[in-house]
Amino acid sequence: MANTVQHRLRDWLLSLYQHLLPQRTLSQLMYRLTRHRIVWLTGLQIRLFARIFGVNLKEAEFSSPKDYPHFNAFFTRALGKEARPIADSADAVVSPVDGCISQLGSLTDDRLLQAKGWSYNLVELLGGSKSRAAPFRGGQFATLYLSPKDYHRIHMPLAGHLREMTYLPGRLFSVSPKTVNGIHNLFARNERVVNVFDTEAGPLAMVLVGAIFVGSIETVWAGQITPPYRHQPHHQLYEGEKAISLAKGQEMGRFNMGSTVILIFPPDTIHWQSELQAEMPVRMGQPLGQLITAVQTEVEKQWANA
Repeated sequence: MANTVQHRLRDWLLSLYQHLLPQRTLSQLMYRLTRHRIVWLTGLQIRLFARIFGVNLKEAEFSSPKDYPHFNAFFTRALGKEARPIADSADAVVSPVDGCISQLGSLTDDRLLQAKGWSYNLVELLGGSKSRAAPFRGGQFATLYLSPKDYHRIHMPLAGHLREMTYLPGRLFSVSPKTVNGIHNLFARNERVVNVFDTEAGPLAMVLVGAIFVGSIETVWAGQITPPYRHQPHHQLYEGEKAISLAKGQEMGRFNMGSTVILIFPPDTIHWQSELQAEMPVRMGQPLGQLITAVQTEVEKQWANA
């Protein structure tokens, strides 16, 4: 208990300076620094970054720094076709990103676990709409953190039809593990984009959380959402001619610098892989869980063959 308090105090002190930083100014500066087209400087940036963070360029569709017009093109690079196979089971729910598991489990009293001893409110995370949050009460969630070295495109964990997208303005705190342990209610305070899909498992919420130095958030249907940074929420329905359908494993968006994706499922729809736990690395396309209907069917088969 004493060690937990000491670690929490240490992380709080380490994150205290972030309250004083000009977060938007720094993020706008990062946006510009990663999009200049000075050829020699872009090449230097990419080589240094790849060396410092251990980026495996052999996985990328284009493996030479010369192939990228600016640093952000490298940062959001596509991978080769065989680099991330999608789990072939029709009932598998796959990881939408490369990264690591920050937290994973069940919602308790409409709250999601942020860090040991800390939780935050589902309604606040989804923008204050009780009706939007209602299907997910008592459900399952997974919080996935993308570090700077990771592949930064975001893919669909299941096939789905986009129902709505909501941009929510907010702060731009870092989402690194130490900051997550040091700033209360972080994910519900940061700028984020809430996407709700209709899937065979019911509604699925995919929350793309912004952070300091995240130059922008994009989706494949709306393009660049930030910047410009807005002061008011923006809500868009996707019906009729605007309908968007995406297959499992298909790209749905990207972070232009690292951040966090939160998946939220209704109750009794998904069974997480038993070996998954916090801080475990994951790769896009690997199974995170299985639809409950598939789990029940498998159990019934085992009983029938017993």
